[in-house]
Amino acid sequence: MSLDKATVRRIAHLARIEVPDADLDPMVKELTGIMNWIEQLKEVNTDAVAPMTGGTDMTLAWRKDTVSDGAQPEKVLSNAPDKHDHFFSVPKVVE
Repeated sequence: MSLDKATVRRIAHLARIEVPDADLDPMVKELTGIMNWIEQLKEVNTDAVAPMTGGTDMTLAWRKDTVSDGAQPEKVLSNAPDKHDHFFSVPKVVE
């Protein structure tokens, strides 16, 4: 698959990335190479391959589901714009 400058400019716009005109030619070559590599991957038969989420068989470590305050109330409230005692203070929204 071959991309042109207009397509790369559109992709950059959609991704909200500013790409100067001087950088469009190298970007066209790079993205075309990536798309060609993806086309190669599509040709690989993966029918007998089970889906994986990682490189090894792992199970998630379980932890107790306990409620805690994080034991760091000063750190949690250090960036609060307004606080009262050990709580966030927020403006009243319902009369």
